[in-house]
Amino acid sequence: MQLRTAQRKQSFMKLGIQAPSGCGKTYSSLLLAKGLVGDLSKVAIIDSEKSADLYAHFGNYNVLTLEPPLAPKKYIEAIDVCIKAGIELIIIDSLSHAWAYIKDYHSSMSGNSFQNWAKLKPLHQGLIDKIIQTPVHFICTMRTKHDYVMTEKNGKLVPEKVGLKASTAEDTEYEFSIVFELDVAHQATVSKDRTGLFAPLKVPFTITEETGVKIKDWCNTGITVNEVKQMIDKCQTVDALNDIYRNYKELYDLLEPDFVAKKKTLTTSLPKITKAQSNGIANT
Repeated sequence: MQLRTAQRKQSFMKLGIQAPSGCGKTYSSLLLAKGLVGDLSKVAIIDSEKSADLYAHFGNYNVLTLEPPLAPKKYIEAIDVCIKAGIELIIIDSLSHAWAYIKDYHSSMSGNSFQNWAKLKPLHQGLIDKIIQTPVHFICTMRTKHDYVMTEKNGKLVPEKVGLKASTAEDTEYEFSIVFELDVAHQATVSKDRTGLFAPLKVPFTITEETGVKIKDWCNTGITVNEVKQMIDKCQTVDALNDIYRNYKELYDLLEPDFVAKKKTLTTSLPKITKAQSNGIANT
């Protein structure tokens, strides 16, 4: 155990691509991967779609084919295989199959539905945590479908299409730094962008290798451990502290004492509400 000088740490991109079948999720992932790491021999596709080999002409990337049942645990094992092989960017194609496994398993269970969900959701969250905490780039594809709501028109309730809904666990999108949505013309829009690289873009665009290079340059700017410590120290609320944790999960092992101490400070410094105050009576 020894001290070392704080060094600028590379950020690892966790990116999602959402689209219906046939819109170019796999090919766009490979284009982004080529831009992000350059050498496709350092890229692996964990393939449950059975489509990874269709683009073999694109380069010498690696493929790990998953066979059913597509439990989250199987994805985690596949990630470990990739890490041991020195892979620098992992494409999970598709993350939706892991969620489909959870839903199918839930439908086969007897007993209380809510209690069953409480048992199963942590299995999927374990996969998400593995993706977020593993120090390599990830691109995760997710199938989408149109979502509908009932609206009243001329006194009648009619279904209205409201957009695309990813076939994955609720709030999964929140875990990614960037989420692209592809349409049938293979054009991308941005539904989430923590980097600020694409937020100004108001019109659909085509994903290219240069898109990946742009993301790589952002990742390489990094942030030092001391810089994150300063952010933690300046936090005024627990919510702000949680935001820092979510943004820099990969640094948590180094910063755990800082997070714990700051949370304790924030929670113990909250004003105590007296019984009189709770009844709307001012102290005198």
